Amino acid sequence: MAYGSSWCKLAITSWGKDVFEPASQIFWNAVEAERPDLVKKFTPWDRISDPTSLQALLEAGGATQVEVFAEANTHELTSPEDWWTMVLGGGLRGTIDQLEPDARERVRQVNLHFLQAHDVHALKVNVLYAIAKKQ
Repeated sequence: MAYGSSWCKLAITSWGKDVFEPASQIFWNAVEAERPDLVKKFTPWDRISDPTSLQALLEAGGATQVEVFAEANTHELTSPEDWWTMVLGGGLRGTIDQLEPDARERVRQVNLHFLQAHDVHALKVNVLYAIAKKQ
């Protein structure tokens, strides 16, 4: 290492494609039926939902020795209510909190009905891990 230079190691975790499907799309469709203004058609993290785009972003920011690992997994649901617990306990809660109580309950019912009617017992949980160095 050269005098005066310092390197840091970056470790990043990001959601991969299709995270929480098939429930995520049903959630957003139900929200859109109630409040279209709450639905974003594009989110910034969509740009880094695959290994190649995450690596390119890190390299564009000056990172070197970038390694990205993808992991495809599932999150088991013991009942449709498990999905709603995830909604209320994560980043989707902010959207739910902006709905009027009756609309919130309709969104909840659409989600639970879909999962039950389609016998969904697991959701996709695709994750990306990246390690890099940056000076």
